Formats: sequence, structure tokens, C-alpha cells
Amino acid sequence: MNIGLFGGTFDPIHSGHIALACAARERCELRRIYFVPANIPPHKERPPVASYFDRYAMVALATREENAFLPSLLEAPGAIAAPPRGKGKHSDQAVAGANYTIDTIRRLKQTLKKSDRLFLLIGIDAFKEISSWHEAETLFQECEFIVASRPGYSLADVANSLPESLRPAPAVTKPFARQPAKGDLVLKGATVHLLDNVHQPVSATAIREAVAAKRPLRKFVDPAVAEYIKKLALYRQ
Repeated sequence: MNIGLFGGTFDPIHSGHIALACAARERCELRRIYFVPANIPPHKERPPVASYFDRYAMVALATREENAFLPSLLEAPGAIAAPPRGKGKHSDQAVAGANYTIDTIRRLKQTLKKSDRLFLLIGIDAFKEISSWHEAETLFQECEFIVASRPGYSLADVANSLPESLRPAPAVTKPFARQPAKGDLVLKGATVHLLDNVHQPVSATAIREAVAAKRPLRKFVDPAVAEYIKKLALYRQ
């Protein structure tokens, strides 16, 4: 069975997240996609605005009509994380209590069958920083990647974002510079599936700004999520 894991702050979850998940499900025939809100994301300079449980509730509301989309508590406060291993960039400067994706993947795989294939869903802006993630090389051993691309990125950008040990030689990637970031990039030790038709001009920051300005949210988020934000007065400041 093909399984997707979609992690993020989801502060709040919006139409762009759902579009990515729908496209990934169709492209890679995913039977389930776990939406995993992060409690303490290690790559964010500032903590999420909404609490973990508000963000989880919004994920549950946004995915309620899709049987294949499952909100997950894998990174809930108090979830047991495996100790950092290896000598990745973050091994000497670990963020206290942070949720590292490699640890989340290991916990999820303990519940899966050996025959299951795991895919990690991610946007291309985050993928550009993937080589700095904790145990980045191991991530590519544990799962395949589904990356939501957007105009302006090439296959060379994708290949050159890989951890150095997995990066092809410049002579190999040079022709990629003329090719848009779409299709599949299959290299020794790394498989990346690129989605080039899911970019939507929406961001969590824009949504929070819309709340502060008292503008309607329904074009950005599920109506139930918009109502939740309104009732709990989230993102007012």
C-alpha cells in the first residue's frame, strides 16, 4: 500500500495544502495520507501562532470529508521522539523538544507493513532546505518524496538541493537547468516525484493577515475551518 505523510505547522491548514494532498494521492496512488501538525518545528524561527491542539482541530475539520486523509497525533506534545542520531547539521544544535521528520517517519513505519511504500509530501521551498534537515540522507532511504513545484524552478534546482552525498555530479545536472521541475527524478539513493500543477497563491501568513483585517476567509480555507477561527478568535493579533 502507498502511504503519504504530510507534515507542517498548518497554522492554519488551507486550500493549498489540500490541493497538494489531492494531487499527490492521484499521482502516486496513495491509499492514506497522514496530516501531521508539528508541535515544535525545528526549521521555523518563530513558534506557531495557534496552539498545537487548535491546529490539530483545524486539520481534522479540513480533512473530514476525505476518507483517505487522516489527522495524526504523531507529533503531539509529549509524543516520544527517538534520540538524535548521526552527524547531521542539527545533531550538535538540536532544538529542545523539536519534532524531527526522521523520528516521525520511524514512529509511523512501526505501524506499517514492510511492503508499504511511504511518501513524504513537501513544498519545493521547504525541499530547497532539505540538505540541512536532521539525518537528511537517511530520510531518502526511508521514503520517497512528493514535491509540489512551481514556476521558476528547474530539475537542476531539485537535484542540487539533495544532500551532498546524494547529489549528482555537475556534468549530470547541467542539462537539468533547462528542464522545468516536473516529472520524476530518480537517482541512486533518492526518488523525487514532482507535481507542477498544484501551486495556489495562498499562504498561512496571508490568512492570518486577512483575519486581522477582518476579511472573509472562505476562499482560503474550508468553511468549517473559517468558522473555527472565528469562534475561537484565532489570529486576531
